[in-house]
Amino acid sequence: MNLSYFIAKRIADNKEQSFSSTIHKIAIGSIAVGLGAMIVSFLILRGFQDTVKDKIYSFSAHLQLTKYTLDNSFEEVPISLNTEIFTNPEDFPYVRHVQEYSHKAGLIKTEDEVLGVVFKGVSSRFDTANFNTNLIEGRFVEFDTEDYSKEVVISKVIADKLDIELNEDILVHFFQNPPRVRRLTVVGKYETNLSEYYDNKFIIGDIDLIKRLNDWPDSLAGGLEVFVNDVDKMDEAEEQLNATVPLDLYVEKVSDKYIQVFEWLFLISRQVNIFLGIILFVVCVNMVSIILILIMERTQMIGLLKSFGGTDALIRRIFSYSGVQLIFKGLVLGNVLGLTICALQYYFQLIRLNPADYYMSYVPISWNWEIVIALNLLTFVIVTLIVALPTAVIARIKPIKSIKFD
Repeated sequence: MNLSYFIAKRIADNKEQSFSSTIHKIAIGSIAVGLGAMIVSFLILRGFQDTVKDKIYSFSAHLQLTKYTLDNSFEEVPISLNTEIFTNPEDFPYVRHVQEYSHKAGLIKTEDEVLGVVFKGVSSRFDTANFNTNLIEGRFVEFDTEDYSKEVVISKVIADKLDIELNEDILVHFFQNPPRVRRLTVVGKYETNLSEYYDNKFIIGDIDLIKRLNDWPDSLAGGLEVFVNDVDKMDEAEEQLNATVPLDLYVEKVSDKYIQVFEWLFLISRQVNIFLGIILFVVCVNMVSIILILIMERTQMIGLLKSFGGTDALIRRIFSYSGVQLIFKGLVLGNVLGLTICALQYYFQLIRLNPADYYMSYVPISWNWEIVIALNLLTFVIVTLIVALPTAVIARIKPIKSIKFD
């Protein structure tokens, strides 16, 4: 039998001494609260990152291909769709989906208001499965095989500004020479809460309408949007795509195009990492203090063990085992606490947010079990190593003085 473990277990099971029991509860509670706070923080952080990124990627994909141009005009220089990436995307293992798009500036005119917008033209290849998470009313555009569709999807922001209802006709004036007007029907409303990037500007319709206005053949489009299989390998996908597309095409990551949003997410991540360090520091300080208190409380026991021939290493292992038991119980309770809070927020959305500031209406939770396991391992390893430090004072305890210690 492991003598150190046996004595440590007897100490932990001893419920007669209320002070020792209270110290154990404080130790377990401090670890549980610390781990619970870390789990909640990181799952919320991942929720923020995933929610914002998914909104951006659902609207603009992961990579965009456009024509190289020095013109600052909003009018797009068209690219040919007769490229390998568009005609045979299956030949590119890192590509999940490719779709064409075009933009055209215009005005929505109602009886009382006028608002400048950007008409984003898409085709039946548009990834509606991703975008439908942004739809809050109605449906997406149904494409006409014989002529261009006269249906559009507008944002809730634009609809509220112009007091436009679902299934209502709107007049869109397109900027060109000569100007042209089209009567379109609103069949859906979307909301990404990324107002400065999408909701304040974009309405979505049929790309064939833009081709008709620009006198483009079916083989041209304003650009291509590419979805990759693995977002974490987007840099590699960008490099490979750059090496294969014609030299007059420019490949850009959407994360670079909207770099302000992604830098904001990085800053949040850095703050949470700092928060993690502070919590671990506090937990470690608490555990050091608690182990020192337990050593002082058991000073007479240490003296007796030394007088019976117990080595410093044996006695240090006793308190190390005691510390590990407290850590393990704290981790179990911390997981229950943190995951319960996250589950309540995930299913009931108790904590609400201002979408104008946070791009979402409630605090999101993203279940990532790798993070939970990593936090458990990190807490266990660091606190266990720190717990060994205060046991060094055992070597300075003299048996004669410790037996008389009161």
